[in-house]
Amino acid sequence: MDNSSTLRNALMLTPLIGVTHSLMAAVGLCLMFLVVTQLFGLAMGALRSRLVPATRMLASILLAATLTSCAELMAQAWSLQWQQHLGIYGALIALQCVVLEHTGVFQSDWRQRLRLNSLFATLMITLGLLRELIGNGTLGNHLSWLFGATQTDWHGWVLVADGGLRLTTLVPGGFILLGLLIAAWQAWRPTPTH
Repeated sequence: MDNSSTLRNALMLTPLIGVTHSLMAAVGLCLMFLVVTQLFGLAMGALRSRLVPATRMLASILLAATLTSCAELMAQAWSLQWQQHLGIYGALIALQCVVLEHTGVFQSDWRQRLRLNSLFATLMITLGLLRELIGNGTLGNHLSWLFGATQTDWHGWVLVADGGLRLTTLVPGGFILLGLLIAAWQAWRPTPTH
């Protein structure tokens, strides 16, 4: 693993732990991330050959901030509750776009980008689902906010009447659960024989 992939993965860890306290927040940020990064990749692909190398970073910062701000405004217009629930993590998509551009992800093969996006989306949704199930004892709490519904009387499916393990919805619980998932993946994955 080189330094660029370490930086890229470390920046993905912030929204992965910060937003996955509920399935609604995880799915919402995942959708916003996929839309913004794909639009950013298309726009930078069209601009990259027309820019001198010294101005590429500035152009990518400006483009990423613009696209992320537009996505934030559209999310706020669509569902204010959902957008407020995301907090600062939606704005971090701009930083992620700049890092992905700087490390050359958008110049790489489309299969590698699809693999990276799929892995990030799968991990976000899995962590969101598990943290909500274990932490709150619910499934789909406030998921209607993603569809622009303003009714707040539906709180998903309550699976455990007295709630769950509250630690799981907090940041330390997210790190613990992620560590357990990585350990399970390492144990499940067959070891290569040389």
